[in-house]
Amino acid sequence: MPRSYKPIQQHEKEILKMREEGKTNRQIGEKLGFSKEQIKQFINRYNKKQMKIKAGMSLKRKGRPPKNYVVSEEDRIAELRYIVARKDAKIKSLEMENELMRDFLSLTERK
Repeated sequence: MPRSYKPIQQHEKEILKMREEGKTNRQIGEKLGFSKEQIKQFINRYNKKQMKIKAGMSLKRKGRPPKNYVVSEEDRIAELRYIVARKDAKIKSLEMENELMRDFLSLTERK
């Protein structure tokens, strides 16, 4: 029996709308033709993606990008936010290190 493939991402809006209405994974799956586990895994992936976006991390696809792959504006913005956040964290780390060094030198009475 050949397997049929239905991309679950096409039903993203419907799934999220039904989820907000309070329907269970089983009810959503039965209505759209997916299993309860498929819906559960989709929601987990969606939540992880949203957390990464909020944290400013860049969303990258796995594997080698196709030749005709175009980076979306959202991905560029997320990547730039991630770079800025990393630079800010590095600057903060260096400032703390500098302060510790100054304290150490002042305690040992060196300049």
